[in-house]
Amino acid sequence: MPVLTDKEEEMQEEAGQGTGTNDKDYKVIWFVEQCLSNVLRLGTYIQDAEDDGDPDLAEFFRRAQDTSRKGAAKGKEMLRQRLAG
Repeated sequence: MPVLTDKEEEMQEEAGQGTGTNDKDYKVIWFVEQCLSNVLRLGTYIQDAEDDGDPDLAEFFRRAQDTSRKGAAKGKEMLRQRLAG
């Protein structure tokens, strides 16, 4: 087995090869995690915009947060289907 550079190892881990999980399933899990992380981060941005008296920006971040929340829900459903099949 060839010796991998740190970057090659990192890329394999990102693809799920280092975790022993199916590549496609790993990507769905990663996607859901990123969506949920965005939901949390955007909550902070919403609060900051409200604290700064910028309702337009707060609403912009709320819409983005809602989109991320929907993406997470769709990703979880896809993962449930894939793992059940």
